[in-house]
Parts: sequence; C-alpha cells; structure tokens
Amino acid sequence: MTAGQIVAVDWRDAIAGSWEPNKRRPGIIVSSEEFFAGNLPFEIVVPLTGQSHLALPWASTLIRPTPQNGCSKQCYALAWNVQSVPHARLTATRSRISEDELHQIRAQIVSCSS
Repeated sequence: MTAGQIVAVDWRDAIAGSWEPNKRRPGIIVSSEEFFAGNLPFEIVVPLTGQSHLALPWASTLIRPTPQNGCSKQCYALAWNVQSVPHARLTATRSRISEDELHQIRAQIVSCSS
C-alpha cells in the first residue's frame, strides 16, 4: 500500500459504544513510505466520509469524484481523525487521490497536532 491510495478499512468488530463505524469504510493511506518502508504491521490512515457535518473546515479535505479516485460522490478526508490501522483491517484498491490532496491532508494532520 502506498500514500494516497484509497483502502477499505474493516471495523466490523467495533467495540460497542466506542463510536467506531462497525462496518467497512473507505480511508486514505497517508503513511510515509520513507518512514514506514513496509516494515511495520500497520498504516496511518484518514477516513473518508460523505457526511459534511463531520468535515471540520480547517481539518478536512474535500475529495471530488475523478476517474483516478473512483469516488461516486464528493466526500471528505478527515485529517482530524487520523488513525494507525493494522494491515489485517485494510483491503487495497486501485483508487487513489492526487498528490495535491495528499499534501493538503498531511498539512492538516500537522496543524491538528500543533
């Protein structure tokens, strides 16, 4: 899996009351290949959602549908909800976001932590 790739994240065993989705949900790999180099058992992922009320303007990136990303409608990458996800929960797809979108998401992640 590579940075910018859209994946399916399997949360079907979510803990009750945890606010985890308890189903398969799309996400974007934001891990740095230079840092992770495929040697760790997880990836850093931000979730994708179509729910605009979850998209904080300073910490979410609008993803418009393109042939490259395969999205059927506009959605939001939630940089404020960055997660470490084990490979066992991830299913790769051929879809990916643009380098500009990836750069914006990574910058938002940094701004959330400062």
